[in-house]
Amino acid sequence: MSFNFPIQDTEPDDKMLSEFAERTRKTLIARLENWEDQKTWDEFYRTYWRLIYSVALKAGLREDEAWDVVQETILSIAKQSKKNMYDPSQGSFKLWLWNMTRWRINDQFRRRKKDTAMLISPRQEESDEHPIETIPDEGKNSFEQLWEQEWQKNLIKAAIDRVKAVVSPKQFQVFDYYVLREWNVSKVCSHLGVSIAQVYLAKHRVGAALKKELNYLMDQAKDPSDPKHSKKK
Repeated sequence: MSFNFPIQDTEPDDKMLSEFAERTRKTLIARLENWEDQKTWDEFYRTYWRLIYSVALKAGLREDEAWDVVQETILSIAKQSKKNMYDPSQGSFKLWLWNMTRWRINDQFRRRKKDTAMLISPRQEESDEHPIETIPDEGKNSFEQLWEQEWQKNLIKAAIDRVKAVVSPKQFQVFDYYVLREWNVSKVCSHLGVSIAQVYLAKHRVGAALKKELNYLMDQAKDPSDPKHSKKK
């Protein structure tokens, strides 16, 4: 049986997601309590949970299923990394994370199919086919394009979240209105009660910090076999 599920046009709501993301993070870290370097995996979660969740949701999973995908994907990656099972020469980190994520998405669809079969026909045979792998070529390309789009969006979002922790709230607010929301200087000054010089200073300082964080995240993603390889300076 083929699962030709559509890509859902769904954008997670930041305000709603923050509470669930924190709850999922605590649960995940608790499941890794006996492992070394929880801080590293906590950072890994904060960097990539949104990417995994968004793709799972747009693949057609429910919110609770998408959160399960987040946890199971990161747990699987942690286990593989602990056993040194990943070979960087076999592909990029982006491809590796994509494969780990789509396998967990497939697991959720398979689990859903099994639950449905139990309600309708307990003797219904299970298929070993992976839902994503059974999508026609055009669908596969669309899903890979979705992954690429979400990857880029996630890098920027993750970098912005990291920047918020190292610059003042006021400076980030100025940067947000002037650069991200593209307000003109006069409107920013009037709305926030700042000078033109403060606007340009925020643009320079926060922009430099954002570039640094983006470079850090891109460098960190070069070697998925060891998420500890690039410590933040």
